[in-house]
Amino acid sequence: MKRQWRHTGRLTALAIALAASAALADGAAEDTEDSDHMAPEESCLCLWQGGFADVQATTDLVATVTVIDGKGNSLDLTVDTILRGREYNETIRLWLQARDYCRPEAALFPAGSRWVMALQRITDKVPGGFDPLTPNISYGRIGDYTLSSCGGYWLQLHDGRVTGNLVDAPRWEHEPKMTPVLLELLSAYIRGEVSRDALQEASREDPALRELMLDTSEFLRDVR
Repeated sequence: MKRQWRHTGRLTALAIALAASAALADGAAEDTEDSDHMAPEESCLCLWQGGFADVQATTDLVATVTVIDGKGNSLDLTVDTILRGREYNETIRLWLQARDYCRPEAALFPAGSRWVMALQRITDKVPGGFDPLTPNISYGRIGDYTLSSCGGYWLQLHDGRVTGNLVDAPRWEHEPKMTPVLLELLSAYIRGEVSRDALQEASREDPALRELMLDTSEFLRDVR
């Protein structure tokens, strides 16, 4: 009887251990799935650096720009207004995602669209960064710019207001729900004239306005 009890006890302990192991494996798989969902590119490994309010100060050029055209992973931009930094050319070239570069896809920025971008200038030649057989797919040339996908390095600009991962929005979310913020307020923040809290308050979604929009949408559905 004792042997049978010991045998049963060992089987029970083994079953518990296997169940615990399976639970840990499932948890690890869920964590991996979450990480993969949040990462900008499977081949890109980087940490989230923060929203635009946090990352803009670490870049070489912050400016409002208009997309002229693109080819491969490059875009030509018109520099409309410089908010911080220096650039003497009216038109600049921006190099985006290719290979394992942690940058957004060029398709996100169609011709004619306007943006506020925090850009990094290319100052060093990268080995293997340029292939003459694919000149439009490149790391970029010295003097050109790159745009990181590891933070809120760009905001969409429309009618003098910006939207995007401005301040304290979820990681890897570049189009969060928010109240559009006046470009003048963002410019004042970059100059150090208004606080981060003021910028955050301005970007918070207005519940009353959202409720009004929902009511209007419901009304329009009823009258059709």
